[in-house]
Amino acid sequence: MRIRVRRTGGFAGIERQAEVDTSGRPDAGEWHALAEQAVTAGRGRPSIGVPDGFNYEITVDGKTVYAADPRLTEEQRKLISRVLKEGA
Repeated sequence: MRIRVRRTGGFAGIERQAEVDTSGRPDAGEWHALAEQAVTAGRGRPSIGVPDGFNYEITVDGKTVYAADPRLTEEQRKLISRVLKEGA
């Protein structure tokens, strides 16, 4: 499973993106469950956030959903944090 997160917005407007490939990872099942929950709660088009807040594009195996601060689910927040931290 390929999980990509793209973050835009924020005070400085700096875009950041990262991707994680879960193939062969010992924790792949955990990533899959988290990604499935995050995508299920996402929106089909970009959502309106708050001024200077972050907007997120989450793509899991070619399916893209959108989310924005401060209305992220706990699963979305956790997935975004993990991908941006561990992704290359």
